[in-house]
Amino acid sequence: MNRNVLLLSLCQALMLTGTSLVLSTSALVGARLTDTPLFVTLPLTLQFIGVMISSFSSSMLMKHIGRKAGFTGGLVLAIAGAALCAGAVYGGSFWGFAAGSLLLGMFNGVGQFYRFTAAEVAPPERRARAISYVLAGGVLAAFIGPNLANFTRNILPGAEFSGSYLALLGVYGLSIVLVSLTRIPPPGDIERSSGGRPLSAIVSQPVFLVAVFGALVGYGVMNLVMTATPLAMADCGFGFGPTSQVIQWHVVGMFLPSFFTGRLIERFGVLTIMNTGCVLLLGCIAINLHGVTYPHFLSALILLGIGWNFLFIGGTTLLTEAYSGAEKAKTQGVNDFIVASTVACTALSSGWLNHRFGWDVINQVAIPAVALALAATAWLSWRRRRGDLASVR
Repeated sequence: MNRNVLLLSLCQALMLTGTSLVLSTSALVGARLTDTPLFVTLPLTLQFIGVMISSFSSSMLMKHIGRKAGFTGGLVLAIAGAALCAGAVYGGSFWGFAAGSLLLGMFNGVGQFYRFTAAEVAPPERRARAISYVLAGGVLAAFIGPNLANFTRNILPGAEFSGSYLALLGVYGLSIVLVSLTRIPPPGDIERSSGGRPLSAIVSQPVFLVAVFGALVGYGVMNLVMTATPLAMADCGFGFGPTSQVIQWHVVGMFLPSFFTGRLIERFGVLTIMNTGCVLLLGCIAINLHGVTYPHFLSALILLGIGWNFLFIGGTTLLTEAYSGAEKAKTQGVNDFIVASTVACTALSSGWLNHRFGWDVINQVAIPAVALALAATAWLSWRRRRGDLASVR
């Protein structure tokens, strides 16, 4: 288990290195390649649409071919996407950059299952910790991704950030090597042939509904605010250096807590940690509405990252209570499809909202969603205290 979790954590770190590099550069590249404000964040939106497209299908495919083959195939898509993005930026093609972003997103849809794979190789009492440790790989990405973008952005003269996407070829190539070293058991005959309960019975469970809603609110709010941050900072006169630092520490906030989030869940309960994540998101919104100085952006984005961490790891852990082994592929796939759909919508709307209504409105529209997530986790806690809910496991 320890070997697999370590390798999966490193794979997660490399995947998120690419993600953080894209988050630091995509909106800026989009703004340079198109004059249409609505299209500025379209490449980033297409990345999340790629996640949405591949999440369910890749989960069902890996049910038959296994995790290793699925992860390797996803990484081949990532290499193709990075090469297409680099060429498009160099040639000034907005739509080529958008197409490459879609391929990168399709890989991310596959790579999201690193965390579920860790849970599957861990004993039940350690699932939260295994998920947490894999996501902790993002701490490396927080430093590598934005700095890699900064150090390589002018390698090719006259094509800023084209070299950054070329650098991702090495990142994804190393990931293929690491995946080949994992020792993940292939799917058994029962898992391949049995589907368990109907999907309608699984998704109607209160534990499934709260797990998915908590994860989509955490991811949706985080993505809405984070995607608009480079644009808002540019509107306030900040250059790429301060912006990349804010994104870097935001990613640290997203993944550094992973070293202890699993233990906190074991000690205080998953719903308590998810509630705490909601409170932290509200704190982020309050800071953003208070001012637009560098310390405001920095502290708010750190809280945004920690809030996402608690909600996403909490939601993933809670989801594992909603399915049996035969049901995991379709349940995980539906969960990630729903979350990715929400993230795609927030990525597309974020740039338009910032252009049309401004930074304050972006933060204000997130408040009702976070309040509903708080209410949902409180409701599930009340149901559990009554003792009328039980885990599938």
